[in-house]
Amino acid sequence: MKLPIPVEQLKKKLVQEGLITNEKFDEIVADSKRKNQDVLDMIVSQGVAEAGYLYNVIALILGVPLAKLETQKIDPNAVKVLSEDIARQREVIVFKQEEDGSYDVAMADPSNLETVKFLSQHLQARINPYFATINDLNRGFAIYGSQTAQDFKRLIEEKIQESLRSQAKTIEEAASMLPIVSIVEGLLSYAMASRASDIHLEVLEDATLVRYRVDGILFEIMRMPKVIHPALVARIKILSGLKIDEHYRPQDGRFHYQIVTQVIDVRVSILPTFYGEKIVMRLLEAAQKPLSLDELGMLPETAKVVTENLKKSYGMVLSCGPTGSGKTTTLYALMDILNKPPVNIVTVEDPIEYNMRYVNQTQINVQAGIAFASGLRAILRQDPNIIMVGEIRDAETAGIAIQAALTGHLLLSSLHTNDAPTVIPRLFDLEVPPFLVVSVLNVILAQRLVRRICQSCIYSYEADETIHGVIQNQLVELGLEQSKVKLPRSFYRGNGCAACGNTGYRGRLGIFEVLEVNEGLKKIILGHYFTLEKLRMASREHGMGTMFEDGLRKVELAMTTIDEVLRVIRE
Repeated sequence: MKLPIPVEQLKKKLVQEGLITNEKFDEIVADSKRKNQDVLDMIVSQGVAEAGYLYNVIALILGVPLAKLETQKIDPNAVKVLSEDIARQREVIVFKQEEDGSYDVAMADPSNLETVKFLSQHLQARINPYFATINDLNRGFAIYGSQTAQDFKRLIEEKIQESLRSQAKTIEEAASMLPIVSIVEGLLSYAMASRASDIHLEVLEDATLVRYRVDGILFEIMRMPKVIHPALVARIKILSGLKIDEHYRPQDGRFHYQIVTQVIDVRVSILPTFYGEKIVMRLLEAAQKPLSLDELGMLPETAKVVTENLKKSYGMVLSCGPTGSGKTTTLYALMDILNKPPVNIVTVEDPIEYNMRYVNQTQINVQAGIAFASGLRAILRQDPNIIMVGEIRDAETAGIAIQAALTGHLLLSSLHTNDAPTVIPRLFDLEVPPFLVVSVLNVILAQRLVRRICQSCIYSYEADETIHGVIQNQLVELGLEQSKVKLPRSFYRGNGCAACGNTGYRGRLGIFEVLEVNEGLKKIILGHYFTLEKLRMASREHGMGTMFEDGLRKVELAMTTIDEVLRVIRE
């Protein structure tokens, strides 16, 4: 989010409050320019001040109120006096009309007098500017979603009928005709409005099923006539630079799509199935910045353990969890912390999710002979300080990674395991000897993703005996003593509203367990009678909290629901 005030004004205020020194502030500004990241984000990620405090300070300097759209009622009728295109271009939300006819407007930059003048003329009314965060603006943009859904389905139905009436002689011709082009664009636009991370086009016996993944959950959006499926596939292949006439082999590609000012990177996977080719499109913001540990959902004490281990000049930091648990996002967050001028960071990934400035990123290309093992070998000849390997999949990659960590490199990577202690026997399975494991392993992060409670419709409730019983059963299953676990006193959930698509959830965060490999655990790992259960017990004795306990704390803090925590723990 662009800083709406001169950076010196913010610096003066934060220094006056004793939150930061002049030198530290200048260092953060220089780092933000180097990484091409927002100054505010950098200040928050470095733990100087919380985002809420900064926004209040900026509003005070600007001399305008701070719009708090997460708690303030947004009038949908007021929002729609501006078209979505104008609202997004200008980064404004009209959220209320006063009795005197004036409009309260949340703005990313209330000091932009040209935008204020434009809105006043466009709406033929006086404008009351409010400063708003990008998150608050997004809550306002979500109001457009309900109308968007109606418009989307009507548009798609119209274009389907046009496509069925078309006289295209070949699939290639059909793919280039306006109805099919409009259907694909409509699917992408509505996915962006719905905050979807993935679009699934699944061909069934009698129809094409369209599903979106929103906050980790798949929702059916609509069904289309199967007869247009080949043209849809061909259109997406053309956009992705893939072979139109190849129907029996998997294909991968990508393309960019822009709506108003937002650009997304669309990663395409095509897989032959029994009834035809299935398409999955992963949507990634082209300008996505790495998240801070706080934004990931990491609590301060957990983040402290992680950051302390990142200060070491060699060894391994491993992120683990099942597919889709946010491991790669966590690795990007760690790299962002480490991305400083004195170090050379080199990665080998499959695929590269986001482009990071001043990080040398290499993508797996099996056809060109670049696998994780061969890519890692090449990286070692690039004089790296820090290495990131997307995933350790086999014994060869594990062996090279261990050697790299032993020879003065800090290595970040991921493994597919269910929890942090299970990483140790998994490394044994990959033929890494115990003495090498304890020599290089610094810290292990295990994680799952849970949905955040929508802050626009959150409410508290009294938990009944059933919920308490389920929690107790889960503690028993995990081998945790109830007396040693702090249980939530309050429970929260979302009622469902326009901002969250009536789901009660908006966005996701991680629940974590962090295992620091200290001397006590090293003795367990090297012991003659090593077992996973011994390691789990010792880990808890040495201060490791489980993911379930971390989830319970976030239930208490109104960040997520007990239902979500139980859902992901049981997966």
